[in-house]
Amino acid sequence: MAEMSSVSLGIAAWGLVTGVAMVKAGLSVPVALLMTFTVFAGSAQLAALPLMAVGAPIWVIWATAFCVNLRFVIFSAQWRPFFMRYPLKQRLLLGYVSADLSYVLFMKRYQTPSADDGQIEYFLGGTSLNWCAWQIPSVIGIFLADRIPTDWGLGFAGVLALLGLIYSLLSDKATALAAVVAGAAAVAAFALPFRLHIVVAIAAAVCVGLMIDGSGGAGRRVRDALARAGDPAAGNKTSKEALSA
Repeated sequence: MAEMSSVSLGIAAWGLVTGVAMVKAGLSVPVALLMTFTVFAGSAQLAALPLMAVGAPIWVIWATAFCVNLRFVIFSAQWRPFFMRYPLKQRLLLGYVSADLSYVLFMKRYQTPSADDGQIEYFLGGTSLNWCAWQIPSVIGIFLADRIPTDWGLGFAGVLALLGLIYSLLSDKATALAAVVAGAAAVAAFALPFRLHIVVAIAAAVCVGLMIDGSGGAGRRVRDALARAGDPAAGNKTSKEALSA
């Protein structure tokens, strides 16, 4: 919780902006509350809201949210060796409270699974604070949306909060360049209907990241994580042997 507190202010600002945005987009207070507690994914919420506001087809909304949240497939694959020993209901709860910065902090602290290293306690401590730092400001934003003037510039504050969170995730050259390409692609495709420029940006970033990374770096880490997920013993093998297993 102490480590998560250093970034909780940015998360809180982002949550407040998202809460206000849901009501400003036309959602009723009960629906906005339902969305913030069930979706619990700021980027997916902010991507879906404009689509909902303009009456985009439901498949476009689902596809956009799905693409935005694809990164959690990688996160969960790397968490799997750590938490596979827990029952399904507990793992579903862990999946619900998981978040980007929870993943970053956890993987920086722990490299190998251990039942006696306080790993589940560390995970729950960080994710609990992260959940509260998001939900409390989001609920405040939902209830006070009609009283918060648009000229306060909360949208810009949300952008600043997002930039701070993104910067903390730029861990290598491939990731940094992919982020730049994603921004450029989003601007270039901004004229597309139904906010499809978001999907274009994601596709461009993924392609560039894979091209740069090739068979090393993050790509190798992902393959190793997927291999370990299928076979815990595979973590001690080479990437080729792990994939074969």
